[in-house]
Amino acid sequence: MSKKNKPDTRGFVYSTDPNFSFEGGKQDQVTLPPAQQKLRIWLETKQRGGKAATVITGFSGTQEDLEDLGKKLKSFCGTGGSVKDGEAIVQGDQRDKVLQWLMKNGYGQTKKAGG
Repeated sequence: MSKKNKPDTRGFVYSTDPNFSFEGGKQDQVTLPPAQQKLRIWLETKQRGGKAATVITGFSGTQEDLEDLGKKLKSFCGTGGSVKDGEAIVQGDQRDKVLQWLMKNGYGQTKKAGG
């Protein structure tokens, strides 16, 4: 059984408008070529129980393409991770490996943030 008013990914929970639809403003998103992607890489330890995680943000494209990128990065680094909220997360301090893989695969405008 499905819910009548399912929440969507943009944060809408309830509307008093009887004609409101969650699907109303959805646009087809096109993935930019790797050379035009402006990715940022940094190390994050907050809210992870003290464990380090390499975060890649700034990807412009579909969720499926971001998940594919995350899968390739996790495979190259030999670690786990996830893709959520528009970010690819790789477990551990893998900034150098991730930057190396992205440069090798044509992601030219990538910046490594943090020390």
